[in-house]
Amino acid sequence: MNDGGRQSVIDTIATPKSGWPFRRVLNPVDRAAEILFGLIMVMTFTGSLGVAQAGRADVKAMIIGALSCNLAWGIIDAVMFLMSSTAEHRLSKRTVEAVQTSASASIARSVIAGALPPLVLPALSASDLERIRLYLNSLPADKTRIRVQAQDFAGALAVFVLVFLLTFPVVAPFFVIGDATNALRLSNGIAIGLLFVTGYALGRHAGAPLRIGFLMVAVGLVMVAIAIALGG
Repeated sequence: MNDGGRQSVIDTIATPKSGWPFRRVLNPVDRAAEILFGLIMVMTFTGSLGVAQAGRADVKAMIIGALSCNLAWGIIDAVMFLMSSTAEHRLSKRTVEAVQTSASASIARSVIAGALPPLVLPALSASDLERIRLYLNSLPADKTRIRVQAQDFAGALAVFVLVFLLTFPVVAPFFVIGDATNALRLSNGIAIGLLFVTGYALGRHAGAPLRIGFLMVAVGLVMVAIAIALGG
């Protein structure tokens, strides 16, 4: 079982009175990943603009291309988020069914142990696993029915918004600055600033905001360079 499926099982176990809990729309890692993805996409377009010979038509084509690309990938990424969420629900359902249909209590406890992350398992005693088994055995079928939930749609919408709307602050300088070279410099500055702020926010959860902020900038620029070099 992957980490998403394991987390879904843990969520189910951790909130026995409310069934499937209302998950956060996007966790910090998901948000950072979507922001990084959106910025890489738009910076690939702005970075490929030949500012020395670029005219207004070239700039307009770049802006349209960046907006269209991030619009398309925002939709695709949102659909993939829904598919991933459905897969997590299915994995959780299969784990619960395996527990409920186990031939013995010891086998059921082994199934539960196998669904938990290695760092969590040592903290649980045999009585803890038994309590979890009894709870999962008591779940009615409607609690484990596979269906796309409101929070899944909210997460997909958040993914789309992050990927698509991040295009605008990066291309905004080209609307207000006539000189393409100066516009590109400001655009790159905005993109790098967004990368750093995103990494800094993520790093606060890991206890190393500055390091992860600078790492996010480095990773983003390297990915953009690779994409441009490969004709992306």
